[in-house]
Amino acid sequence: MRIGFTVTKKIGNAVVRNRMKRRLRALARELLAERGVAGADHVLIGRNGGVERDYALLRTELGKAFRKVTPQAVDTPAGKVATLANTTTPAKAGAQVGKRP
Repeated sequence: MRIGFTVTKKIGNAVVRNRMKRRLRALARELLAERGVAGADHVLIGRNGGVERDYALLRTELGKAFRKVTPQAVDTPAGKVATLANTTTPAKAGAQVGKRP
């Protein structure tokens, strides 16, 4: 698994952008190993308001986003385990961590 971070200049100056990236890195360290998709590249996009948001709330939102994009195993009638891929398009499945509802 690989991970990338992006925070645009619309978010704020370099200090604010770097703080947001540090928060995203900390979140990724906590959650990526256990909830990330094996063999996939993950990109976290810092959104406006993410620096001011509660860290626990960001963690919950990222966990929810990982659950959305993680393939789920289901039992088939023949007793074999099949994997259902997420049917959401990649653009819709993106995690928007830090965006106010």
